[in-house]
Amino acid sequence: MALAAVLAPGCARQSAAPAAATPAADAAEKRYPLTGEVVRVDPERQVMIVTHDEIKGFMMAMTMEFKVARGDVAIAHPGQRIRAELVQRGEDYYLEKIWPDDAATARALAAAASALAQDTSIRGKEAYREIGENLPEFTLLDQEARAVSGTRFRGRQVVLNFIFTRCPIATMCPAATERMAALQQAARQAGAKDFELVSISLDPEYDTPGVLKDYATARGLDTSNWSFLTGPDTAVRHLLAQLGVIREFEGATIKHTLATVLINEQGRITYRVDGSTWQVDDFVRRLRK
Repeated sequence: MALAAVLAPGCARQSAAPAAATPAADAAEKRYPLTGEVVRVDPERQVMIVTHDEIKGFMMAMTMEFKVARGDVAIAHPGQRIRAELVQRGEDYYLEKIWPDDAATARALAAAASALAQDTSIRGKEAYREIGENLPEFTLLDQEARAVSGTRFRGRQVVLNFIFTRCPIATMCPAATERMAALQQAARQAGAKDFELVSISLDPEYDTPGVLKDYATARGLDTSNWSFLTGPDTAVRHLLAQLGVIREFEGATIKHTLATVLINEQGRITYRVDGSTWQVDDFVRRLRK
């Protein structure tokens, strides 16, 4: 089993105010869980109108306008069921940590997470998947809030890694994302076809689909064949175990290793490199096979 020799010194999960947030310190903000249905989306004003359910002890069910981050407003649509945190800052109301909440998506995510956990348990000490074994089955959400199964990538080669959006250490997640972007461009220029890039969040509590959308958009990343995935932490935890990536929480810090894994058209792991300093040309050559 090939693992990075040591964990990163620690990637602090720095708080990031949503794009719609005020510059105030937000010391007196109040937060409440919210469920409801999107009625209308206004990208120019960066707001969503939501008919929400009763918030016990705070507010009766009603239709309200909320300020939201750019990524959230970009992927929202009328009729969409959501769960989120309502944040009150003074007289303004925001929605953060927005997740799709329709029954079909919830069932798909829960069933896949349960099956993955059971698979890890059955494998026991042999949970780590060696080169030559299949990628474990999973279902997560992409940056458009769509449920994505690992089987969707069958018939295409996949380069997969793990990152998180608030990682501040330039040589860790930011470097890994830069290399993936360079690989995407270099592989296309070299004539490689039928390949996908997949980046799975190490911090799914914060990295909602909207946050991942913001992350990709702010960096000008091409998501036509690059999926940023998030979802239940249970599923992420078992994927990490089976792919040999270590993640440890220490307060507001995530300590983790990095790995970049190549999966072939049949879903089999064929190559991996630990750390963030892998060679783009190495993966280009393998994608052109």
